[in-house]
Amino acid sequence: MQKVSEMTVKNLDHLGLIAGLIDEIGIVPKINELVGEQPGEIVSPGLVVKAMLINGLGMVSAPLYLFSKFFEGKAIEHLLGEGIQASHLNDDRLGRVLDKLYLAGITEIFTTIALEAAQKFEINTDTSHLDSSSFHLHGKYEQEVPSVSFSVTEINGNQLDNSSINHQTSPTPIQITYGYSRDHRPDLKQFILDLICSGDGDVPLFLRVASGNESDNSIFASICQDFKKQLNLDSLMVADSALYTAPNLEMLTNLRWLTRVPLSLKQAQKLVSQLNESEFHDSSVTGYRWSEHKSNYGGIAQRWLVVESRLRRDADQRKLSKNLKKAEVEGQKKLRELSNIEFACSADASAAASRLSKQLKYHNLTQITSREATAKPATNLTISHEKSSSRLIFKVQAQLEIDASVVARIIKASGRFILATNVLDAEQLSPDEMIVKYKEQQSAERGFGFLKDPLFFTDSVFLKSPERIEALTLIMGLCLLVYTLGQRLLRQNLQLTNKTVKNQLGQVTNRPTLRWIFQTFQSIHAVCIQGIQQVSNLTSERLAILNLFPVTCRSYYFLL
Repeated sequence: MQKVSEMTVKNLDHLGLIAGLIDEIGIVPKINELVGEQPGEIVSPGLVVKAMLINGLGMVSAPLYLFSKFFEGKAIEHLLGEGIQASHLNDDRLGRVLDKLYLAGITEIFTTIALEAAQKFEINTDTSHLDSSSFHLHGKYEQEVPSVSFSVTEINGNQLDNSSINHQTSPTPIQITYGYSRDHRPDLKQFILDLICSGDGDVPLFLRVASGNESDNSIFASICQDFKKQLNLDSLMVADSALYTAPNLEMLTNLRWLTRVPLSLKQAQKLVSQLNESEFHDSSVTGYRWSEHKSNYGGIAQRWLVVESRLRRDADQRKLSKNLKKAEVEGQKKLRELSNIEFACSADASAAASRLSKQLKYHNLTQITSREATAKPATNLTISHEKSSSRLIFKVQAQLEIDASVVARIIKASGRFILATNVLDAEQLSPDEMIVKYKEQQSAERGFGFLKDPLFFTDSVFLKSPERIEALTLIMGLCLLVYTLGQRLLRQNLQLTNKTVKNQLGQVTNRPTLRWIFQTFQSIHAVCIQGIQQVSNLTSERLAILNLFPVTCRSYYFLL
């Protein structure tokens, strides 16, 4: 009879898929190359990063401050290498690696890895999507944390005295401060994360972290320039209206761009509200129509495409109906308040009514008159010319009516927005392609949605050093890179082999989320019986899914 001591059981679950994807991308050797290894290290920086990525994609809401605890009961040697224990992944080791990543350059490391991955996985980079979001932090951050510093020789991995510090090698850390919160938490300090993702599979290609009070309008053009310089890609850059300012457009003359025109521009407001139905063309994109125009805004020749969305038009008109009802209630209230005010002369009463009328968005005051009345003694007048006990006063009388011309203009503009591009040749970028590529802007938004999911470890950022927070954004970006590449590869192989898998509802699909695949791999164990390694609970369904992944993933389950 076999003794219990001769058998060990460790959880493997979906972590083998993550480890295999990390190996396929080549993250471990690249990190070691970029930040350097130290003699005698039990766990190299690359392996620490691999462990952090496994932790981040563990989908169990296990934040980094519980890092070593996350690996308790996991098949850690199977995933990271023989002899590696959870105790080796302690706070001190984690912090040191985060410091090294920071000093080596967060954007530089990520861009290097992402570009090589994009080439290896043949990611289509014809279109790239830029967006930003804020991540809030808990804590006061009242004092600046001293910058971490290492000697240049230590960063490069050479054995020299660590007391030889070159402080100039340390970049300037971001500021953890208040700013416009996309999380609707203006009470908390934050930092900003900028992402550029491919239209092909939502794969992140560029990452940048910034201070919490940075404005998109002031930095988006510079980000586009850095992206082109570092990746050397002739990609159509797609962004939201934050990119569309005259100074930004002037900076982007060497780039192809597609962005949304803010309707705060008078030229844009006029165009969307004056176009007639007959000036629109039906788009091949269902539910859309467009009307093309030329513009020279900011001194840059460009094409403006006024787009009308059927769904958005219906939503805008429903919203308008609600706003009209609310505005009428508020307008009547203001009119009652005005009618109770006593004026010394008719001209003052009429002027006050005119001022109120101009303040109303959807209504006008009509039939404005002033009614004469006698003031009671001791009445406080708004404007007083006499000090008699009985005075002649004036009160406003008016009617609140909808401004039909304003409402008609809003209805006409409902559902409409403007896209702009400096690609002047419609054969290179047709109106329908402009609509399709702008709709793909959701690729970056989905990336932020993934990073802010409560199951991901950045739902609540807890590190107290700005430098380490910056380094953590690199881990966040690499997690997103691993996830999107794995999901794209899975879907691609399902389509190539004409196969399907069952989704959460039990229905077949060839576009499953990788998260669902992770869930289907729960309760898989790495079992060692008298020194012989085995993997349990590999059902036929799981085996079929494994064959859709590269051999680096299968090796963690088939023990290749």
